Amino acid sequence: MSDYVHASPDPPVAADASPAGSSLRRIDQAIGALIEIPAALLVVAEIVVLFSGVLARYVFHRPLIWSDELAAALFLWLAMLGAVIAFRKVEHMRMTALVAMLPPKARNWFDALALVVCLAFLLLLFHPALEFAIEEQIITTPALEISNAWRASALPIGIGLMILFGLLRLLELPDRMAAATAVAVVVAMGVGLYFAGPLLKPLGNYNLLIFFVGLVGVMVFAGVPIAFSFGLATFAYLALTTRLPTIVVVGRMDEGMSHIILLAVPLFVFLGLLIEMTGMARAMVGFLASLLGHVRGGLSYVLVGAMYLVSGISGSKVADMAAVAPVLFPEMKARGASEGDLVALLSATGAQTETIPPSIVLITIGSVTGVSISALFTGGLLPGAVLGAALCGLVWWRYRKEDLSAVPRPSGKSILRALVIAFPALLLPFVIRAAVVEGVATATEVSTIGIIYSIIAGVLIYRQFPLRRLFPMLVMTAALSGAILLIIGAATGMAWSLTQSGFSSTLAAAMKSLPGGAPVFLIVSAIAFIILGSVLEGIPAIVLFGPLMFPIAHQVGVHEVHYAMVVILAMGIGLFSPPFGVGYYAACAISRIHPDAGMKPIIGYMVALVVGLALVIAVPWISTGFL
Repeated sequence: MSDYVHASPDPPVAADASPAGSSLRRIDQAIGALIEIPAALLVVAEIVVLFSGVLARYVFHRPLIWSDELAAALFLWLAMLGAVIAFRKVEHMRMTALVAMLPPKARNWFDALALVVCLAFLLLLFHPALEFAIEEQIITTPALEISNAWRASALPIGIGLMILFGLLRLLELPDRMAAATAVAVVVAMGVGLYFAGPLLKPLGNYNLLIFFVGLVGVMVFAGVPIAFSFGLATFAYLALTTRLPTIVVVGRMDEGMSHIILLAVPLFVFLGLLIEMTGMARAMVGFLASLLGHVRGGLSYVLVGAMYLVSGISGSKVADMAAVAPVLFPEMKARGASEGDLVALLSATGAQTETIPPSIVLITIGSVTGVSISALFTGGLLPGAVLGAALCGLVWWRYRKEDLSAVPRPSGKSILRALVIAFPALLLPFVIRAAVVEGVATATEVSTIGIIYSIIAGVLIYRQFPLRRLFPMLVMTAALSGAILLIIGAATGMAWSLTQSGFSSTLAAAMKSLPGGAPVFLIVSAIAFIILGSVLEGIPAIVLFGPLMFPIAHQVGVHEVHYAMVVILAMGIGLFSPPFGVGYYAACAISRIHPDAGMKPIIGYMVALVVGLALVIAVPWISTGFL
């Protein structure tokens, strides 16, 4: 999900309460605790290595030639151990909008089915991953001069650990019949597809519809995590319809998960958690509230502005919403705002701020399309502001008759005091952006500057740095990052398969043949990515279709940064739109508000966002004027 959370509000299936079930849970907890420690240490190691590289290059003018190589090697281990933690805690992203409508017994069966499908994919992938790691032994890294197998071994070990936790969870399920029938269904489908292989090969590119539309669609709507749906469909497509070895799937996943730019993902996730822990987010919100809290709809304006500012720090929508909502919502409720309107506006601001640097989606676009990260960071500020203005227009209309006679107007002295308190926090987004634009640090390294800045501010200025919260934050960072990166790896394999099949050239020809040139191309792209964003979420949609669509945009005369802004905003609208957008359910979970409450109020906000998106499409200068 953007933003990258377990999409279902429902808890996982209850565990077996028998003595055997208790023993299995103790084994699960013991092994899980052992894995969380190195995963947390890997996050710390990445911060230390990358920040050391910045100091050595920019301060001491003696670059560490090995720092990026070591960071990349550790990164794959962090991604895989994080994916293991997310798998154990049932935190891999999945769409459960349809499954959640079913009665409890049917829902439990689909949860068991999702688990068995994940296990099937992991079991199929383990041997190719082991083979891949063995083949990497012959490659020696240039700076560290060690075998690349040390890095590649993260793949079979991570997959093996997920198999172990998957089997433990399967044995813990209290409904043995549900588990048995789920296994039988998956085995029957696998055997059926295997024997159908000779019939599938002559179908050519029609297999793309069978595997990447039909099979993926069935798995996603059945509640199978997105990464595993993508991965299993790609594995089945290559194994049953081509002569390519299945080790190709592992190679493409490794390529997708190992891009050095993506190192920014875990570091910005951790930074988002850090600013909430240190009180920096609360200070920023408090200052905005002192400025606008006494005007009609003032706290709604504060919510829009706070999300804009916090997005420039954390890069994670989940972290943004978790930092802002608990601070503002109690007072907004006290002033008479309905719960539905609150969660609707929170969701809308999540979509509005998708282009604010250092958005993880921006970083992903740069990694898969080659567009300059610095240009994306510069171009993303104004489009987010335009959509924010559209939301503020609707807020003004909805709250134009609000009675605030009982709300005192703060004095100039209190506003100045709030500014002084918030100034170090307000400075952080500008520090991050300046460090990238001025060449102090890369988009990957700049998060470490933000982390060090936040630690210093938390300890010395805000005096809020509870050490007991650090380890859970590091583990949470690893798990969320692992879930995101596994999707990127699986989607990279699927995108490669689509390209090799010739689908990309067919798509390019169809898009270029659209009448109306660039404007029609942009409108069609926006509609397509709104749909994709609601079903696939931002990152997998970008990894799948970014490499295909961006070259077409260039050919029809659309600036790559302008196209990136249109695509990101469109995906954000889809991601935070009910009934399928998982971002909306994340906002509901953070707000502790039932999803039904926001269904009606959110319509107006989504219309406002679409109007803002139309303006961004019509005026390319909004995206490119400051490049």
